[in-house]
Amino acid sequence: MHKDNWDDLRFVLAVADEGSVSGAARVLGVNHATVIRRIAAFEERHGSEIFERTPLGYQIPQSRQMVISAIREVFGAIEAVERTLAGADAQVSGVIRLTSTDSLAVTVLPEVIAGLVAQSPGLGFELHSSNAHLDLSRLHADITIRPALRLSDELIGTRAGTLWVSVYAPKGWPDAPQLSLRGNLARTQSGEWNETLIKENEQANGSDSFVVLREMVAQRLGRAVLPDVLGQNDPRLEKIDLAPPHTEIPLWVASHADFGDSPRLRKVREMLAAALQAHPLLR
Repeated sequence: MHKDNWDDLRFVLAVADEGSVSGAARVLGVNHATVIRRIAAFEERHGSEIFERTPLGYQIPQSRQMVISAIREVFGAIEAVERTLAGADAQVSGVIRLTSTDSLAVTVLPEVIAGLVAQSPGLGFELHSSNAHLDLSRLHADITIRPALRLSDELIGTRAGTLWVSVYAPKGWPDAPQLSLRGNLARTQSGEWNETLIKENEQANGSDSFVVLREMVAQRLGRAVLPDVLGQNDPRLEKIDLAPPHTEIPLWVASHADFGDSPRLRKVREMLAAALQAHPLLR
């Protein structure tokens, strides 16, 4: 099978998992037309349709379930080879795919990355900002930097400081209405705390991004729970002394367990962790 054909498996599995072309395009980071073209090419090459196009999305007929299972096994084997090769180089060089939250990506990480690149000129970083937890097993990233109470079972890594989270209001308006944390943020420890601060029957404005929430606070739309790395040095905001005055969330530098123990990634994680632990707002 030609190399491009191997790559088509990603598109088939993404549509199978998401149930729609738009969902697959979002996960793969491509446009809608690309997914349609790759699926059509795969089906034409094999002389058979894999999916049923229905008003509810792309459905897998019972007769094609075994085909999808076989593709999943093949793609899993390809991923295993790629993970092994990706971790084989023990030199602190090359491009590291790094994912983190938007809060960290716009505050401390550019400075941290600049310091590491200056220290190791052969090292480069591809920084992905997302509040969703990417699937590291599919090589969306080599290393993740995430605030979490604990690491999930498929990750290995080390704690790299603490993300302090406090309530911030527009300057001079401590009793502003509470903004709502939406999307992935709503399911975090910060989201749970924020929810307790919203008054009953209060129609809260909100966002799924701390960076956006900071700007909403600055525009006097309300107050919000924000990481101190975003709010503490912003002159447009003021920190509110509530009980508790803040919450603390462990910050982790981690990789997928299948390839994260490679000398190269282990060394880069150590470098990242040391730099983050030294940051005054993460101690």
